[in-house]
Amino acid sequence: MSNPADAIAAPIPALDPATSSAFATVALENILRPYPYRVNHMMMAAGDLAEPREQHPVYFGSYDWHSSVHMHWLLVRLLACRPSMAEAGAIRATLDIQWQPQAIAQELAYFQRPGAGTFERPYGWAWILRLQAELHGLGQSDEQARRWEQACAPLADHLAQKLIDYLDIADFPIRTGTHQNSAFALVLAEGYARTTGHIALRRAIARRAHRWFGHDQRYPARYEPGGDEFLSGGLIEAVLMRRVLDDCAFAEWWEMFVPAPADLATWLTPVIVGDRSDPKLVHLDGLNLSRAWCWRMLGPSLPDPLRSKAAGAWADHLSASLDQAAGGDYVGTHWLASFAALALTDPV
Repeated sequence: MSNPADAIAAPIPALDPATSSAFATVALENILRPYPYRVNHMMMAAGDLAEPREQHPVYFGSYDWHSSVHMHWLLVRLLACRPSMAEAGAIRATLDIQWQPQAIAQELAYFQRPGAGTFERPYGWAWILRLQAELHGLGQSDEQARRWEQACAPLADHLAQKLIDYLDIADFPIRTGTHQNSAFALVLAEGYARTTGHIALRRAIARRAHRWFGHDQRYPARYEPGGDEFLSGGLIEAVLMRRVLDDCAFAEWWEMFVPAPADLATWLTPVIVGDRSDPKLVHLDGLNLSRAWCWRMLGPSLPDPLRSKAAGAWADHLSASLDQAAGGDYVGTHWLASFAALALTDPV
């Protein structure tokens, strides 16, 4: 596996034992921490509201539903990357309790209730699929993970089909770099479809990616970032197209898409976060981490000399925000470590 960091000599962050332990600690605390919790619930009648744990017996913690999902993913990712870490026993015991079939059935029932048709679309759906892909991969050599995969499968199967149905009617992409971003959801979902052999989903993703983004030209990177964005709409679009195009086709697409040099500098430079206790402004730490992930994904497919610049941008963006992933205010630590783990561990 090639690594864009090979192109630079400066020390780079790594998922070393200390970082792994810090991520495990924060994730274990987060998924069992019930408050504060941001409720996203469509009330259909008076009294149609309950405590988060009653509505979501698995994903009730970590500030909100989707953050709980990607913190569960982080724990599985850590087991895959560092199976002998000191926290492995605690991770396994906790996930065994979390992923009881009856609890997953209740989570699934929530998606099937009236008024929940767009609940967590597309961000939470995509993270469930990324989680299931991770369980599938770990389950190839881990019997306990195989049981977790089987327990979680009904919810993942349901959301995979809902995503296919949604893509059939979604004529226009959402490009903003927040939870509604279309390209990010498709990147995570494509990984699930590829890993599990879900051909119908892969085809639906490829069709929409080509239609939505296939003819973009000279992306205006100077308009990024928005004030509370944690994704680069342009970079994540490029990652998606790298997934659905072969090498030659991607090279042609990138030549048409790449921003002008002055605009491209925007993507290569980490952003400054003015107030990390603000739940929206701290999204910019997530932007730094997700940009690092994107540059890691794109680096090997880019032309020289941009490949070396991508490697530097990967390291610079990580250095700017990695410390916030497991330290600082809860508005950041309930989710940032998952994006850091993507940037540090995703294969390219």
